[in-house]
This record gives sequence, C-alpha cells and structure tokens, in this order.
Amino acid sequence: MNLDCYPSHIAELIQSAPLCPLGPGSPDRAVYPKLQAVTIDSLSDGPLKDREMAEACVSGLWLLWNYLDKSHDISQQLPSSSGSYWHGIMHRREPDYGNAKYWFRRVGTHPAMQTLAEQSYQLAAQAELDRPTQFLSEGSWDPMAMVDACEAVARDKCVNELLLRQVARAEWETLFDYCYSRAF
Repeated sequence: MNLDCYPSHIAELIQSAPLCPLGPGSPDRAVYPKLQAVTIDSLSDGPLKDREMAEACVSGLWLLWNYLDKSHDISQQLPSSSGSYWHGIMHRREPDYGNAKYWFRRVGTHPAMQTLAEQSYQLAAQAELDRPTQFLSEGSWDPMAMVDACEAVARDKCVNELLLRQVARAEWETLFDYCYSRAF
C-alpha cells in the first residue's frame, strides 16, 4: 500500500492501525476523535469523483479501528458491490458468518479481488497451510473460503490465525485503495 497518495492524517490512521483482527476486536478510544473528524471532504485535497466510493473509504477506516457499528451504519447504505464488500467484511468480523456470506454473494466478482488473490498467494507461499487456509494457494480470491477460515480459527480448527490476519489486512488495503482511487 502506497501511503503517499493519501493526506497525512489518513496515512497516519492507516499506518498506525494494528493488524486486523479476525473477530470484532476492541475499538481504540484514543483514535475515536480522529476518526470522527474524517469526512468526505477531508479524505482528499482532490476533487470528489464518486461520493459513494468516498463513503466506502470512511466505512473502511471505522472498520480498521474496530468500530464495527459505525462501519456498518455507513456500508449498509451503499448499494454498490464495494459497499457490499465492506458490509461483508464487517459481518465476518462480528462474527455473523452466514450474513457475511450473504453480503459476499451480493458482491459477486469485485475488481479488487484479482490484486487480493495475488497478494494472498504471495503470503501463502511463505506459510505452511492447513486445510482451512489451503484456498490461499489457489491463485484466486474466494471470500466464502475466507469466511470459513475465519470461523475455523474461532473454533480452534485452524492454526494459521496470523496468516489470515495478514490476509485480512491485505484485503482491507486492497479494497480501500480501490475505493479511494475511484472516489478522488
């Protein structure tokens, strides 16, 4: 992720975020005022091209810092596949795995998935995969398999939690970059 294309306050929020949890995580109260100050107008110095994509970025920032309810309030109002993608990630983390899969079915094939497939493949190449994480070596992105793998971690049936957290971070970064590039 190239943080140079973002205003410094946005780059700082992204760079200072901890590795994405697979579950709900704990909201960081110290970051709340910074997140609350993020508006569509403060996301970029450039002209707004797509308001919905900018709103998706705001939803993503709330999600990055484990404010699932705030992220959900925004993403559920976004009718695009990108809005559904953020919505699906939020429900996967909640965890509400069935609802997450519903939203990922609504996403269909998202343009960010090709980049994510490549990044996941590279991460997987450096790991010893178990059954729930085997999908990462296939060279394509399967959001349903990611939901299943996250559920397997929650049920102590997967040993690759760190790998999946790294993949979740790559997923977040890829989707955020995609939405941002269309928003501004």
